[in-house]
Amino acid sequence: MDLGKRQILVLNKIASVGTKRLPVETYEVGAEVTKPDAILVRSAKMHDMEIPASVQAIGRAGAGTNNIPITDMSKRGVVVFNTPGANANAVKELVLAGMLMAARNIAPAMKFVEGLQGDDATLSKVVEDGKKNFVGIEIPGRTLGIVGLGAVGGMVADTALKLGMKVLGYDPEITVDAAWRLSSEVKRVLSVDELIKHSDFITLHVPLIDATRHLINAERIEMMKHGAVLINFAREGVIDEQAVLDGLDSKKLRAYVCDFPTARMKSHPGVVALPHLGASTQEAEDNCAVMVVDQVREFLENGNISNSVNFPAVNMPREAAHRVAVASANIPNMVGQISTAMANAGINIHNMVNKSRGDIAYTMLDLDSPAPEAALAKIKAIEGVMNVRLLPQRQN
Repeated sequence: MDLGKRQILVLNKIASVGTKRLPVETYEVGAEVTKPDAILVRSAKMHDMEIPASVQAIGRAGAGTNNIPITDMSKRGVVVFNTPGANANAVKELVLAGMLMAARNIAPAMKFVEGLQGDDATLSKVVEDGKKNFVGIEIPGRTLGIVGLGAVGGMVADTALKLGMKVLGYDPEITVDAAWRLSSEVKRVLSVDELIKHSDFITLHVPLIDATRHLINAERIEMMKHGAVLINFAREGVIDEQAVLDGLDSKKLRAYVCDFPTARMKSHPGVVALPHLGASTQEAEDNCAVMVVDQVREFLENGNISNSVNFPAVNMPREAAHRVAVASANIPNMVGQISTAMANAGINIHNMVNKSRGDIAYTMLDLDSPAPEAALAKIKAIEGVMNVRLLPQRQN
């Protein structure tokens, strides 16, 4: 192992189209790295993992980050990245497939055919007699309610409109960019309850956090139209499993389509459960790998941050040869203390950016001359500073 190279620990297989973007001259990438500068991960559970002190960044090749101890990493000043939108088309296609499967009773109809026995003449008669049990509905004119209008939700909305559906949307946290991308034909509602009451199909596209756990519960299922279809390609915990099973048994729910099989769900006739296929396409895996590698590399080499779940977005073009990045608590006079440490060392700050997100602040400084170790040590000693990085010198 070349200790002069940046070390990247890979916990899951990451598409080579991504990892090849890390030059072998300056990066060591693999599953056996012991002192990583960064970690690349997909689904590996990291909460019980001893994460080395050398780690500066964790890159998740996907949108969800429930497998990463974000709170602990934030306290250490470790930036956690994800790849929102990289797998959006893959998930969108599966949502639409699930909606059509539920509308036309495809899963139970296939099971019916699989169980048939006899010659062709016998099968023909049984099929004609049995098909009445699988009469479906058509989706044009039906209303689709989308909870969460991010990358996936927005793409689902666009396609549903093209299929002739009416679309309701709810997302109190919608970003400006997502709002601009959203079709004007999507009717925004003010609450989950309002959306549920008026939708024939309901699809969930929210992260699993305290506010969304059991978002769909017995009370909300009771509000739904009789025969509504519930689609969940977000996270298992955003629905109350028992409430959904009760809704299926009472026929309040026509079907539940999900990506998260459980012991009770997988055998229920009203459930279409898939083996976590949401982002399982070659295209999505490639997109996620390229996006996460580029983000981690840009952070390690230039300090810039995009698509972090715990740090602010920062993008400062290089204007001087020397750069320092400081992760700290978001407290008064932090920038003043950092600037003073540089001034006392006789270092001119060519450019500076300071951004904050919640309790975390991030400061980058472009310097006209190298920062002395003594100045960096003084910054590290400031109360609230989590880490200080001297970034690679810009090559002219």
